[in-house]
Amino acid sequence: MSDLLERLRGRGWRMTAQRRVVAEVLDGDHVHLTADEVHARAVAKLPEISRATVYNTLGEMVTLGEVIEVSTDRRAKRYDPNAHRPHHHLVCATCGAIRDVHPAGDPLADLPDGERFGFTISGVEMTYRGICPNCAAAA
Repeated sequence: MSDLLERLRGRGWRMTAQRRVVAEVLDGDHVHLTADEVHARAVAKLPEISRATVYNTLGEMVTLGEVIEVSTDRRAKRYDPNAHRPHHHLVCATCGAIRDVHPAGDPLADLPDGERFGFTISGVEMTYRGICPNCAAAA
């Protein structure tokens, strides 16, 4: 059973065939699919699954905190099942590929008190941008 399926079951989430397929599609490392990509892969496994069901299921998983919504620039939102291990993202500026990265250190420690402007910080989202090896080779 996938890690995401296991986490969802542990929360008592009712596992319909449609929900299971969406969770299976999202399972794995460095998974950052758009809702349309999730739908296309889900249809390959369960032809009758609707786009609305995929969108609703993704929304529920985000609300539960089991999937993270990732937005990069003006591209479509992507869905990341790596919700329980703090990480940042490395994004290709050419093709939009996303990889999870786990740099050493605490990004909050790098923010001086004077730069917090009285905010109580609840989290940090960092995005590293560059060109992936595939796009660099094609240039």
